[in-house]
Amino acid sequence: MPHSTELDELLAACRRREPAAQRTLYARYAGRMLGVARRYVRSVAEAEDILQDAFVKVFTHLGEFRAEGSLEGWVRRIVVTTALNHWQSGQHRRQQLLLDDVPEPFAPDADAFDRLGVAEVLALMEQLPDGCRLVLNLYAVDGYTHGEIAELLGIQESTSKAQLSKARKQLTLLHQRQANYLRL
Repeated sequence: MPHSTELDELLAACRRREPAAQRTLYARYAGRMLGVARRYVRSVAEAEDILQDAFVKVFTHLGEFRAEGSLEGWVRRIVVTTALNHWQSGQHRRQQLLLDDVPEPFAPDADAFDRLGVAEVLALMEQLPDGCRLVLNLYAVDGYTHGEIAELLGIQESTSKAQLSKARKQLTLLHQRQANYLRL
């Protein structure tokens, strides 16, 4: 959404903590941001918690938004950061990033993923171990570099690269299993 007078007015009202404006801003972005949060956790309930926490941060820090980029991008970054903080504060820890053991796939079908729809790829991604799923989301979906991922997760850049490689191998393996199952 382009930065407009309407958006400027909405943001000004949100900065004044007007509930109607906050509801409008939330309604404008909540659906897309719930999808972002959902990619980082295993359940809709967790994603909803992350979304709520993220929007509290959005409203608290709205004065820091400088309109140098899109508001949606700024909100997305807050949602991703909130999701990562949620993951790190739970029973999951950075050590798990080093423990994801991924078997080697059979000979990969190079065009296999080209034939899959978005929903199918997302369903396969949900089956990945947490470390692989986090890095794959950050790198391939949200566009972070390995250096940024390492900083966000408190890991080495080489660990991020290894997790991405493991994620790709695991996706191939999961897809092969699914394709073999469907052929039976």
